Amino acid sequence: MQSLYAIDSMSNEVSPGEGISILSKKMEQSRSLFIYLIYFLTEVARHSEADARQKASKHLPSSADLNINTKIAGNELLWKIVEQPGYKAAINETKPHSIIDKELLKKIYQSLVESEEYKEYISIHARDKKSEKDILEFIFTDLLLPNESFISHVEEYFINWDDDAEMMSQIVLNFLQKPTSYNFGDIASKEKLDFAKNLLQTTLEKKDVTMELLKPKLNNWDADRIAALDRVESGKHRIDRRAGGRRRIA
Repeated sequence: MQSLYAIDSMSNEVSPGEGISILSKKMEQSRSLFIYLIYFLTEVARHSEADARQKASKHLPSSADLNINTKIAGNELLWKIVEQPGYKAAINETKPHSIIDKELLKKIYQSLVESEEYKEYISIHARDKKSEKDILEFIFTDLLLPNESFISHVEEYFINWDDDAEMMSQIVLNFLQKPTSYNFGDIASKEKLDFAKNLLQTTLEKKDVTMELLKPKLNNWDADRIAALDRVESGKHRIDRRAGGRRRIA
């Protein structure tokens, strides 16, 4: 839908292959955003070690300074993520460390430390898959997404945040369920990408046909005056009904 809207808003005629190029660019923007969200999340969890080192290096560290709990830095799910070759390659490629706001990171980590969820997490010495996953989900859903400063930070570097926010939330949560099953090289599987390309190309080629289908539904309204986004939405709903709701592209 985002690609169709962008194409429809262009003043000049779309050249062959340009639509697919726009789609690919938007998919890559989504991929970069996804990588950054995972990176920021993991850096919040790993910050406990940096916090412990900093406080222990004080001239006169207190007993509390010398006993910072760093359990979360060894979170087993966290290390499944950061040790993935695909994740390492994605980090080297996109370089999220170059845009991360370290002061914001520290503040979010401090909010984590002060939360009851974190205190409960570190109070249990044993590790289990559920608690390891739950604390990372808590960071993402309760400390990152509702944080206006974090959202402003993301919006500054990713112009696609408004369009992708809802989708990214679901993708990150799905990722935390099975992190090793994700391919950081592509935001979508080859099957889904091929489907999206075919759907986009067919929609562009059949534009005149779809406009004719819409006209009987209009009451004393010129089809050319319908907002581009409304036309895209209408076409999407028609596609969803014909597909039985089985295949959808964000």
